[in-house]
Amino acid sequence: MTAALEVRGLKTHFFTRSGAVKAVDGVDLTIERGRVLGLVGESGSGKSVTGLSILGLIDHPGRIVEGSVKLDGQELVGLDRDAARRVRGRRIAMIFQDPMMTLNPVLRVGTQMSMALRAHETVSNDTARERSVRALSRVGLPTPEQCLAAYPHQLSGGMRQRVAIAIALLHSPSVIVADEPTTALDVSIQGQILQEMQRLGAETGVALVWITHDLAVVSSLAHDIAVMYAGRIVEHGPTADVLAQPRHPYTRGLLDSVPGEAKPGEKLAQIPGSIPALIDLPPGCAFRARCSRASGACEAMPEIAEIGGRLARCFHPLEAA
Repeated sequence: MTAALEVRGLKTHFFTRSGAVKAVDGVDLTIERGRVLGLVGESGSGKSVTGLSILGLIDHPGRIVEGSVKLDGQELVGLDRDAARRVRGRRIAMIFQDPMMTLNPVLRVGTQMSMALRAHETVSNDTARERSVRALSRVGLPTPEQCLAAYPHQLSGGMRQRVAIAIALLHSPSVIVADEPTTALDVSIQGQILQEMQRLGAETGVALVWITHDLAVVSSLAHDIAVMYAGRIVEHGPTADVLAQPRHPYTRGLLDSVPGEAKPGEKLAQIPGSIPALIDLPPGCAFRARCSRASGACEAMPEIAEIGGRLARCFHPLEAA
């Protein structure tokens, strides 16, 4: 079976006067239809740039310098602008963190949804309205007709995010990349949207890449987790396995840093230091300066390999408890 999305050796660099910033440095990902992949890591680890690279949305001074991105077997890297526009929105879509940055504040929701449909199809006004209402109903909006007549500022944050998700679903894409779409929402609305995304994935077969720093979100949503650090995948495997028995020390540090793990009155655990500057990465493992298990061997770059049923990039992986 052909994967919905297959990423191999993806490298995206930003070329500045000070040198090349290696924001994405050899990422491999595969996701099947109907499955959810959680891409997690600290801010600055390269998650969002990976998502933008998959859709070919990298602006100057950045560019994809190496690698392959295949959508249903079709190579996306190297497509000209017109060919890329025919793919984006129709066969692969993206949901951004802040819907007010993607929705036009001076156009009604119905107008924007019709424009999104007509960007790839020739449809009548009645057909556009019918499909827009159906898409809004699918994401849990109880009064889609009223929503079509509203401007974005007249909707709540949760409703605006549902509209953004509905627009992404209009053409029934094979893959949706969601870049922290629930971060700015309160917990109750966040939970509703996560439930809806799980249901939509099961019903439509869309493959979903969910980018987040929140391990609690991916624990209830994703089938698989890929942990990113300094532009590279350091651990990748089934969600339950990675969260229960992490192999990479960085994954363990992220789990220990979750506030809910601390007892009242205790100091929160934290990973010492910070992500190194991607313009001047140290040789070898980028995490070694922050890792309690580091040794001289870590001055060389570890290859990602199968360790205990999942992939990990570490010379000193954690053992199963």
